[in-house]
Amino acid sequence: MNTVLTIAGSDCSGGAGIQADIKTITAHKLYAMSAVTALTAQNTTGVYGILESTPEFLKSQLDCIFQDIFPDAVKIGMVSNVALIRVIAGALRDYKAKNIVMDPVMVSTSGCKLMADDAAAVLIQELMPLSAVITPNIPEAEALSGLTIRGPEDMVAAAERIAGSYAGAILVKGGHETNTANDLLYANGEVRWFCGERIDTPNTHGTGCTLSSAIASNLALGRDLPESVKNAKEYISGALRARLDLGKGSGPLEHTFWLDIQG
Repeated sequence: MNTVLTIAGSDCSGGAGIQADIKTITAHKLYAMSAVTALTAQNTTGVYGILESTPEFLKSQLDCIFQDIFPDAVKIGMVSNVALIRVIAGALRDYKAKNIVMDPVMVSTSGCKLMADDAAAVLIQELMPLSAVITPNIPEAEALSGLTIRGPEDMVAAAERIAGSYAGAILVKGGHETNTANDLLYANGEVRWFCGERIDTPNTHGTGCTLSSAIASNLALGRDLPESVKNAKEYISGALRARLDLGKGSGPLEHTFWLDIQG
């Protein structure tokens, strides 16, 4: 069985973070492992508390995983401070991890800040160079590039700017646009668009976590990056289209929607 490691924060309400990642990986019939960077007290209405792992404990988690069941792909989500970023980068380098997908989680769906101010620069310096692909949404791409994004041309310009300091691929997610859900994959100077329908639902909690985990799952199965992105977009569209309606705020996705379809 192929394996995927998620390195991210926990969401006690189950819609995002480690929980969304494990559901996504399992739905792809892969073996999921996790290294928890932080515990969060949150639900569909917001984030109400964060308790970070110590760097020492995070390192112990990563050592236990890599020394026993080596992952075929790694997804990185919420990493809230500099010390944790450096621990993760050190472990990925030491163990020569492969197929690394980094979702630069800076702000939650509800608008809560999830990363210390000084951590973004270290994320760019330490983790981005190790990643096969990073998956920023439009606000995150703006933060990484220093540009304002108002449309498709700006998405391309932002990806080009980010590529100036990063050799891997960049998937700029267009879900924050008003009328479309088109994503831009920028790799090796080439632009490729993945068109998607905008699904009318308020329940989008954990979409970024789910998409990046789906990409990692496809990479773990040996698919190339364009195919992995295509498959991941189809999966997340189905999870949104299932219109699970839980909670009083921005609810979670239906991660297991296709199990009945696939049998």
